[in-house]
Amino acid sequence: MQDQPPSACPHATPATPPKPPAPDLFTWEFASNPYPAYAWLREHAPVHRTTLPSGVEAWLVTRYADARQALADQRLSKNPAHHDEPAHAKGKTGIPGERKAELMTHLLNIDPPDHTRLRRLVSKAFTPRRVAEFAPRVQELTDRLIDGFEERGEADLIHEFAFPLPIYAICDLLGVPREDQDDFRDWAGMMIRHGGGPRGGVARSVKKMRGYLAELIHRKREDPGEDLISGLIRASDHGEHLTENEAAAMAFILLFAGFETTVNLIGNGTYALLTHPEQREELQRSLSAGHTALLETGIEELLRFDGPVELATWRFATEPLCIGGQDIATGDPVLVVLAAADRDPARFENPDLLDLSRRDNQHLGYGHGIHYCLGAPLARLEGQTALATLLRRLPDLQLAADPEELRWRGGLIMRGLRTLPVTFTPPGR
Repeated sequence: MQDQPPSACPHATPATPPKPPAPDLFTWEFASNPYPAYAWLREHAPVHRTTLPSGVEAWLVTRYADARQALADQRLSKNPAHHDEPAHAKGKTGIPGERKAELMTHLLNIDPPDHTRLRRLVSKAFTPRRVAEFAPRVQELTDRLIDGFEERGEADLIHEFAFPLPIYAICDLLGVPREDQDDFRDWAGMMIRHGGGPRGGVARSVKKMRGYLAELIHRKREDPGEDLISGLIRASDHGEHLTENEAAAMAFILLFAGFETTVNLIGNGTYALLTHPEQREELQRSLSAGHTALLETGIEELLRFDGPVELATWRFATEPLCIGGQDIATGDPVLVVLAAADRDPARFENPDLLDLSRRDNQHLGYGHGIHYCLGAPLARLEGQTALATLLRRLPDLQLAADPEELRWRGGLIMRGLRTLPVTFTPPGR
């Protein structure tokens, strides 16, 4: 498949019937179920220019083939310096507060060769062997969190389970001392709570996290360990030219991107299983028999069906180009809609059907190309461990609210539930 679209679109002018009115985007109703709107866009406006809630104008790419091409096209830069931004959009295309906190030089904002250099430094922490070594700690955290609520017979699985699990896991990986991890949990919680609202709450958390990371990097330089931050410092000291800002930005983005994606994978995945009982029962039977194949394909299907990342992070055209028959001007922002691409009937058979045994499943849930999610192996481990343990320890888990009553966090990039109330029979009853 060609991964780079042409620089200019052919412009024939056939007579076309008028389009039906476009659906409303980025409303609370849209957040609850964006898939009908994305189906309309795929059919009628697959590369669609829209004004985002922040006031920024951007192109939305919704078809699978176009999305895959755009994700790999190096003429679409990750560096915000390429954004031809008007005054009203200044500073609104990244994580709130990262610019002021000098945390811009991370993997989501840079291109090769700097991207290649920094990704190489951190990729060794996410090799299959390293992730496998981390599996017992993930299982320990999972069991400890369930221990905390199983006697009650009810829980909010977002706040009591899906949220703290990846926070504590990524803190362990980075080398954040256990006594400081609750601070990280508080800052991360503020990011999630304010993700769809005022940017100030997120920016304040980013500022606090930046101050802590600067102090932690200093402490690790004096007393290094076997954690990821110590590894980054050692690489810097051995000639890799990693600045303190780069080290802090790397730690920050691994935390920021590494926890919310997994929160949403666990939350969205559990919700999908609870609302598709026949699929959930089939998975439970498979796990009870000691088989893991359905769990492995099931995680991929949950990533495709209602994944944690709705839109890929920002890209900016460095020259005029054509995507899906649409001319994109230099400096224009482009947002690839992963959630729309992964429900494209041109690529997936019965795309709106949840099928945990789906084999032909090259979804884009973790991206494609050089910016493919670095932490995907760890997120898969956490997702598989969390879902398998929930189904084993709480076998009669049930949703404790009408699906229509649940609220999804408003935001642009991530897709996740605010709460997930459940009930179950406590052990021994």
